[in-house]
Amino acid sequence: MPKCMRKGCGLEYDEQNNTETSCHYHSGAPVFHEGLKSWSCCSDVNRPVLDFDSFMAIRGCTNGPHTEVKPKAEPPTSGGVNTVSRAKATSSTSVDADVRETPTTSGQNQLSSTFTIMNPPFKPEPPLPIQDEEDDTSIPVIFGTPCKRRGCGVTFNSEEESRIGEGEGTVCTYHPSQPIFREGSKGYLCCKRRVLEFDEFLKIKGCKTGKHLFVSKQSNTSSAEELVTCRIDHYQTPSQVHVSVFAKQTDKAASVIQLEDSKVHLDLVMPASKRFKRTLDLYGPITPDASKYTFFGTKVEIILEKADTRSWLLLEKTDHSTTGYGLTFGVGGRTGTVGGKELILSEENKPRTSQQLDS
Repeated sequence: MPKCMRKGCGLEYDEQNNTETSCHYHSGAPVFHEGLKSWSCCSDVNRPVLDFDSFMAIRGCTNGPHTEVKPKAEPPTSGGVNTVSRAKATSSTSVDADVRETPTTSGQNQLSSTFTIMNPPFKPEPPLPIQDEEDDTSIPVIFGTPCKRRGCGVTFNSEEESRIGEGEGTVCTYHPSQPIFREGSKGYLCCKRRVLEFDEFLKIKGCKTGKHLFVSKQSNTSSAEELVTCRIDHYQTPSQVHVSVFAKQTDKAASVIQLEDSKVHLDLVMPASKRFKRTLDLYGPITPDASKYTFFGTKVEIILEKADTRSWLLLEKTDHSTTGYGLTFGVGGRTGTVGGKELILSEENKPRTSQQLDS
C-alpha cells in the first residue's frame, strides 16, 4: 500500500477508502527552540513539548486526503540560525588562520609539547548500554496501530504478518537512541548521519534491527509501589482549618480522600509508583459535608470546616500535655503558620492567656 507523505501522518492507506478527511497532518513547519518542539501551524492550540516522542504524537491540525506527493518545503528565513552558524564558522576560520600565521619561538613550541605530555587528551566514559523495550505479545493490537520504535513507521496488519515468526514484516529497523537537534542539524545519537531539513531527518534509516514494539511490556520493578512520606502544613481561621499536603503531581483519578467527623483518610497516588497513605486523627470535630479538597500540581489543599468555634492547638490529637499551648497566626506561632496576624482563642483559654501575660 502507498504511504502518505504529509507531515505528521506517514500512514499507509488504501486509494479506494481515501477521503477528504482521511489524513490528519500539519500544514506548517516544525519549530525547535531551546529544547521545546512544536508546529508553526498549531502552536497556539498544541503547547510545545520537550520529548521528541511527544512531539511526534501531536495530532495533525488539518484534514485532507492522503497523498504520495511530498509537500514543498518552506523557504528558509533570512537572518536565521543558518546565517548565524555560517557567520560563526567564518569567524572561527579566520581566527584559526590568524593563529596559524603567528610565528612561535622554539621555547614556546617546547613548552607546548611539555603541556601536551602532562595533559593527555580527555577520554569520555563509554555510554551505558541501551535497554530496548519488549513487545507484549499477550495483548491484542488494533489494525493500523503504528510501531512505537523511532524511525520505523510500520503499522500493524495481523499477528502472523507483524508479530509472530521471522517473516519480513516482523523485522523492525529503528533508532534505539534519542534524537539530537543542535545548531540546525538533526540526527540520532546512535548513528552519525546529520541533516538540516526535518523531512530528511524523518527519512533517516534506522541503524538497528529487531522486533516491532506495539504494546510496551511492563516490568515488575516499575509495578512495585513505594510508600513515601509527605510534609503536611496547616493554619486556621475562626471557622476553618487549612491543610496542605505536599504531594507533587498527584493522580486525581486514582487518589482517595475521605473526610469524617474527626478523621481524614489520605491515599495519594503519585508518579514513579509512589504512594502516600495516612490517617489524620483531628484535634477537633469537623463538618465533612461543608469541607472540601483541591488537587494542585505541587500539593493537595484540604479545607476543613470546624464543627464549633474552638481554637485548635494542634492539627492532630496527642497524648502529651497541651498546657500553655496557644496557636498564633503568624511567623512567631508555635506551629510556624504563615499568613495570620491575630491570636484566636476559645472563651475558656482567654482568661488563662491573660493571666500568663500579667505575670
